[in-house]
Amino acid sequence: MNITAVERDTGLTKDTLRVWERRYGFPAPQRDATGQRVYTASDVEKLRLAKRLLDYGYRPGKILALPAERLLEMADDAHEPERVEAGSDNSDVELLLTLVQEHRVEELRRQLGQSMARLGLAPFLANVVGPLNVRIGQAWARGQLELFEEHLYTEAVQAMIRNAITGIPRPGLDPPRVLLTTFPNESHSLGLLMAEAFFAIEGCRCLSLGVQTPVQDIVQAATKKSVHIVALSFSAAMNANHTAQGLAELRAQLPPEIEVWVGGNCAILERRPVEGVTRLQALTDIGPELQRRRRRLQAAG
Repeated sequence: MNITAVERDTGLTKDTLRVWERRYGFPAPQRDATGQRVYTASDVEKLRLAKRLLDYGYRPGKILALPAERLLEMADDAHEPERVEAGSDNSDVELLLTLVQEHRVEELRRQLGQSMARLGLAPFLANVVGPLNVRIGQAWARGQLELFEEHLYTEAVQAMIRNAITGIPRPGLDPPRVLLTTFPNESHSLGLLMAEAFFAIEGCRCLSLGVQTPVQDIVQAATKKSVHIVALSFSAAMNANHTAQGLAELRAQLPPEIEVWVGGNCAILERRPVEGVTRLQALTDIGPELQRRRRRLQAAG
């Protein structure tokens, strides 16, 4: 691959790749006939793993000299997948992953639909889609899955969830109003949509801004729409410092009566909690947290 393709495939900028080459000796690209940098498949695989570990808070100087096998072990150890309910049915996960890898899109959609019909929407999301998202991410980091294959999977699941949300009964009088979005540079929308489904199941009125919304726009929308909760989703690919700084800025600018709830697999959410921000460990925490919120309001009022 040339440097542009590596940047697109790994999420590491060209400047980062050049700095690492100069400072750490990796990557060490070859040169083509025109003198342009070219990278091997093994280089790209290791860069993918390095990017994943950077997202978990590791520093490049500590990891780039290690072999790819060790980086893979570290990435697997660092990742803490969302909790699932005891006794959950994960029998479909490996089959679904195989269907994604083999591009059997119609069969994938059919199998997803059967799983949701058998389990119900909430258990399907928590105990099939959640673990499958983890397996998809691991397969991509190991070079076992191409980006377009991940996109095929995401589109199939999103279409199913959106259709299911439309079938959820409308909320009653004065429901909790929830604004859902992600920060800039967070383009993963599946976790956000899954959270919207859980909020809708709990009787909330949801307003989704989609992904990559600047903090100022989140504050403006939350204030004008008089929402009760701003819910944000963070994938493991989100920059840790951007996440922590953005949350602190958002919390400081929102009125105190608007709560901020966060979820996802960005490791910084655990390591550096922000005061006044509620951390949801799993999608299944949404219902209990809403109940606690109702009790707090009743006690205060």
